[in-house]
Amino acid sequence: MRAVVFAPILDARAGRSRRESSLSPSAGAADRTPQARLEEAVGLAAAIDLDIRASGIVPVPQPKPATLFGSGKVEELAGLVRMEDADLVIVDHPLTPVQQRNLETAWQAKVLDRTGLILEIFGERARTREGRLQVELAHLVYQKSRLVRSWTHLERQRGGFGFLGGPGETQIETDRRLLSERITKIQNELEHVRQTRTLHRKSRQRVPYPAVALVGYTNAGKSTLFNTLTGAEVLAQDILFATLDPTIRALQLPNGSKSVLSDTVGFISDLPTTLVAAFRATLEEVQEADLILHVRDISDGASASQRADVNAVLADLGINADEEPDRVLEVWNKADLLDPDALEHARNEAARHGAILVSAVSGEGLEALLAEIETRLNRRRQTLQIEVQPQEGALSNWIYENCEVISRADLGEGVVSLRIRVAPEKRDKLARVAGASRLQAAVE
Repeated sequence: MRAVVFAPILDARAGRSRRESSLSPSAGAADRTPQARLEEAVGLAAAIDLDIRASGIVPVPQPKPATLFGSGKVEELAGLVRMEDADLVIVDHPLTPVQQRNLETAWQAKVLDRTGLILEIFGERARTREGRLQVELAHLVYQKSRLVRSWTHLERQRGGFGFLGGPGETQIETDRRLLSERITKIQNELEHVRQTRTLHRKSRQRVPYPAVALVGYTNAGKSTLFNTLTGAEVLAQDILFATLDPTIRALQLPNGSKSVLSDTVGFISDLPTTLVAAFRATLEEVQEADLILHVRDISDGASASQRADVNAVLADLGINADEEPDRVLEVWNKADLLDPDALEHARNEAARHGAILVSAVSGEGLEALLAEIETRLNRRRQTLQIEVQPQEGALSNWIYENCEVISRADLGEGVVSLRIRVAPEKRDKLARVAGASRLQAAVE
């Protein structure tokens, strides 16, 4: 499909109210340069294989309620759309239903705003049943908000009988009712999925390995890093939103410790609230993680703004990155794309900010990253030594199910000495099951 992309740049004072009332406000989006915003919009369009015929930055001194752009600008852009024979116009800004309808009329082409475009990408990328349900829910919530006299057929009266709609019910009321019914059905199905995911998470928690979650701006290299660290084969491409469905794999740490690592959906500036809500079950993996790795594309000039965007979404999930430095570790990825001077500067800055500079492609910094992950995870988990008698099978079984057994030594006559690592929340239970006097701090 032939498309053109417009990135409206609102006057700072005019745009402030819109940003403050945005579906997902972020400080980072406001700091990004107009050119960077345009490049990201073009990247989003390219993510669903659109044929981008033209793109441009469009200053908007004063947003118009009917069309966003002024009448003269609408006519000027209409000429460009006709010249490029475009079927689709992407406006990298939220549009009201009225603005979308009026622009489609003026340009004689389908119009998608930023939210609609992201929804299209998510719809194409989702693979699992849960992912498809989440995307469909977000689509329906978005469509329901569009049912405000957007199309002339919605004003028609229709008759009806039984449950198909009472006499005189308008088409818009029928459409809204059908959407509401479908939304309710999907929400019920997702609640079942959420309960199942909770059971799976509790099952993993019984296996005493801490959880690590990868988060970051879309296309920061999370999936490539995930594959490199775990040996998995998750789709990793240089496109936005290559990963939607979460994947969890075991992660072996340098000194024998183990953890589970999850790869999650990428974040983006002005991520629609409908998507944040729809993917909340998936994002619970982040909320429950013992350690969060915030992967940043340090080669991207907008990396600082992207950091603010990711932290804003984390804050929506109840995670304050600045107040929980031990739980959130920044991983500065794509070091292989930096020239020597920039690489040296990045190394110094990473050291100053407590970040780890890596390249998921070349392997640089990965040993240091794994060591830091292990250090941070073990910081919360106490290492103990306990001797277990041969008749204490129940105790031995409990330890293996709830603690990480680092080493085992046979002392003779069936007695074994276990060196274990225990999470803080299970320390008291272990003391009750085994007897506090038997637990000895292990010598590291």
